[in-house]
Amino acid sequence: MPMLRALLVLAALASPARGQEEPSFLAGAKDSANHLKLYIDFAAKAGDRPDFTKLPVSDLFARVFDLKQLVTLPPSQANDVKWLPQWIATANAVVKSFLYFGVNPAATLTADQITIVKRNASDYEDQEAIALDYMIRISAREAQAVMRFLDQLSTEQRTPVRQEGLNRARNGGTEMIYGAVVTIAQGLKPANARLVSGAMSDTREVWSGFILPQYRPQLMSMIERAESATKDDTVRKDLAASSIALAVAK
Repeated sequence: MPMLRALLVLAALASPARGQEEPSFLAGAKDSANHLKLYIDFAAKAGDRPDFTKLPVSDLFARVFDLKQLVTLPPSQANDVKWLPQWIATANAVVKSFLYFGVNPAATLTADQITIVKRNASDYEDQEAIALDYMIRISAREAQAVMRFLDQLSTEQRTPVRQEGLNRARNGGTEMIYGAVVTIAQGLKPANARLVSGAMSDTREVWSGFILPQYRPQLMSMIERAESATKDDTVRKDLAASSIALAVAK
């Protein structure tokens, strides 16, 4: 995930500053993520497929992608770049563990393995939509923190390495949002499409400014395709709002 790697670099370069420390509830969420990965690994060794709909696995999943806890956080601060990337990495690892169940995501996928990934995306569509909803929102918070962190730096502190990290983060954010739009265009169930489009719409002001201008037309074109592909009025409204935000962004 390009955005995540770039943000980890920026976090490592963060100067000591006052700000929010890692929220206490995230320790429990990380523990739940570890238990989920163990469960998925055990299912693979046993020749079974993970089932996220039954207890206690469903509770573990809900604790990792817990929007109620996320919204309790105060507004994003510059110092959040010191802990948010590690948390996003934890959540992202859970997503990869079920979407790439049965294949090695680090290797070049064969045709058969691509078929497996497509099956996983279909079987775990509900979980993918919940995860996308969460990742779009927490990543938008991360984008805000990155910009605030960079804004507080002096000219001398704006090193080429930091600028490169920012550019890579912005490119990675574009890829994530583009991928979310493609997922909608490919035919999510209406309820799942509303989760993803709603997250995009709610955070559109963040993403419209964070995404580099040269990539906005391509993203707007894909949004238009997704609008044409869906019959759900709420999804179409959300996508239109995101597209307008991109069009008027400076």
